[in-house]
This record gives sequence, C-alpha cells and structure tokens, in this order.
Amino acid sequence: MNSKYNRVLLKLSGESLMGAQGHGIDADRLNQYAEQIKQLADSGVQVAIVIGGGNIFRGLSGAAKGYDRVTGDQMGMLATVINSLALRSALESIGQRCTAFTALNMYPIGQYYSSRAAIDALVEGRVAILAGGTGNPYFTTDTGAALRAVEIGADVMLKGTRVDGIYTTDPEKDPDAVRFRTITFDEIYNRGLRIMDLTATTLCKENNMPIIVFDMDTPGNLARVADGQPVGTLVTC
Repeated sequence: MNSKYNRVLLKLSGESLMGAQGHGIDADRLNQYAEQIKQLADSGVQVAIVIGGGNIFRGLSGAAKGYDRVTGDQMGMLATVINSLALRSALESIGQRCTAFTALNMYPIGQYYSSRAAIDALVEGRVAILAGGTGNPYFTTDTGAALRAVEIGADVMLKGTRVDGIYTTDPEKDPDAVRFRTITFDEIYNRGLRIMDLTATTLCKENNMPIIVFDMDTPGNLARVADGQPVGTLVTC
C-alpha cells in the first residue's frame, strides 16, 4: 500500500468499542481495530490515536445525573485511559510496538504526554496512543484529537465512526439523506452539521487541518482512506 499520508491522527469513539454488546469493550471490535491499525503502521504510516471514553463514562451525562461538571469530565478522562490501555494491549498482542501517553501524569500507567515525546515515538515506528483528552474539563475528546493532530504535525485527522461520512441529515433517521464527498468547514457551520463540537472544528479550520470522516467498522477502510481512495467525507478549508 502506498499511503497518501506520512503521519495521521486517528480519532476513535469510545462507543464504537462497545460493538453489539451495548456497553464496555467488545473484544472482537477491539481486535478488529488493532488489526487495521497495525496494517496501516506496517505500510510505513506514522499513526497517533485518540480514543473517547463514552462506552464507560461521559462527563456531560454524568453532570446531568448530579455530578459536578469538573468531576464528571475527570471521570471521562479516566475512561479514555482505560480504553487506551485496552487498545495498547491489543496492539502489542499482535506485535505492534506502541506507547500510551496520558494528558495527566499517571506513571507507570502511561508516559506523561508531550508533543516531542509523541513525535519521537512515531518516528521510531511506534503507534502513539494519546489518552486523557486535553487533560482539562470542559473539552471533549474531539477537541483533544484536534489539538493533538495540530501539535504533532499530522497530515490529516481521520475520524473513525459507525457512519460512512457526513450527510445532509442524519442517515440513521432520514433515508433520503445524501452523503458529501467533500465539504468545507464553512459549509459545516452554515448547515449546522455537528460532526464534532465547535471548538474542535474551529481548531482544525484555523490550523488548516483536514478531516476525513469514515466508517471504521468496515474492515480495510482505514487502509483505503490512507491510500487516498474515495472513502468517507473530506473536510477542508
């Protein structure tokens, strides 16, 4: 595979790890993701990963149930660390070298994140798993992914979802929804499309960080996206 990109930031949702079981981490889904990531890394692409924690705990839903927002978001950050450790274990079990970094100092669970340390790991051929969001409350893991993509100098941010791109309306509710092949950040704003929170979208726009939204649950799609095939939706300035 001749990849179009040298360095990518892959954003995965925590919910996607639930698979069909509806909660926690589905081992089959986790291993499927690990195989796709290893395939991409074996092709020479430098891969950094940010994964959410919604399959375990989501700060906003916690706040709605009575947790204060700061505590809820901190619990959500810890959930992303759990998912990151699971992914690290799955990758290492198939021979892929990787390093887990945490936005908060959690040694020896993970190495304390710095952009320089993460870049060094990528250059050495390791997958860099970046856990803990931004390390601050009131920021989503989408914003954390956008920030890390900019910090490490990624060529593109790949947002793996269960939907195969960005649509005019919710394709799970509207059978007449039409998928975009490409779309600009401004058009996303104007149409009110929420592919990520506004902070993350603005950060990518201001730093000219393209995003590709694609279906990660279809095996082989990650390699197809990196190969420049017309998979998903490309978001640019």
